[in-house]
Amino acid sequence: MDRIDAMRAFVAVVTEGSFSNAANTLQLSPQLVSKYVSKLEEQLNSRLLNRTTRKVSLTEAGSHYFGHAQQILLSIDDMESKLGGLQQNPKGVLRISAPVSFALKHMAKLITDFQIHYPLVKVDLQLTDRKVDIVEEGFDVALRIGQLKSSSLIAKKVAPIRVMLCAAPDYLNKHGTPTQPEDIAEHRYLHYSYMNMDGKDDIYQLLKAKYLKQGSELRSNNGDVLVDAAIAGAGIVLQPTFIISEALSSGKLVVVLPKLEPEALGLYAVYAHRKLLPHKVRCFIDFVEGYYGTPPYWDESIP
Repeated sequence: MDRIDAMRAFVAVVTEGSFSNAANTLQLSPQLVSKYVSKLEEQLNSRLLNRTTRKVSLTEAGSHYFGHAQQILLSIDDMESKLGGLQQNPKGVLRISAPVSFALKHMAKLITDFQIHYPLVKVDLQLTDRKVDIVEEGFDVALRIGQLKSSSLIAKKVAPIRVMLCAAPDYLNKHGTPTQPEDIAEHRYLHYSYMNMDGKDDIYQLLKAKYLKQGSELRSNNGDVLVDAAIAGAGIVLQPTFIISEALSSGKLVVVLPKLEPEALGLYAVYAHRKLLPHKVRCFIDFVEGYYGTPPYWDESIP
């Protein structure tokens, strides 16, 4: 048995979540993938996976082996990439995790343009506002929005992300327009579940205090839903300009208390390794840098 092939089979089972999915990815039969993993466990004298009829999960030994196996395979792929001339022609599947609202509005063209430049790269784009574990979940790169804290991951800034408090003109006509920060307490508030409640800017502290004291008339883990609700007159909302810019330009929303606009966040491309970076990942990171412009195109009409 080829140990490297067995490693690839094991890593594929973990990242894809099942033997059948791994078989499809590797273009092998499920029986052969299962044989590879079983032989690997025999050689290591350790059970790596817990198997049930519905799912597979890592044992403690499997979890340790998975991390090392990924590093070894990355090293091999990096060497083969350099020796095989793939620096000019990256190929393979690029797994990307990205925030839902941002991807829906601004990533389809990015991915299309990237694949025009690199036609041998296939993209597996997964949308979630949850912070995925890049290594454990098998992603090559994740796009994240926020003020990133220090970690073992490598982060490259792609674009600034402005955040603004806004509401519909009809709502403000009915309920009054806040003219000072304290007025927010008297208004209907639409809360984004993943908002950074520890933000130091005044607007975050005001909304945190209001939310903890009074709750929220509407809470959601999706910014588009909250913005649509604000447009319909449901209340005031704090959201990034990549979602609200069109509504601001058309007059469906107006900025409230503009002097409270917080420090811009960042859109980052985050990846796990600097030295053993597959060429397909390096090409994507280089491609996305500056892609959206400075300022990004969705901010061009916003003062």
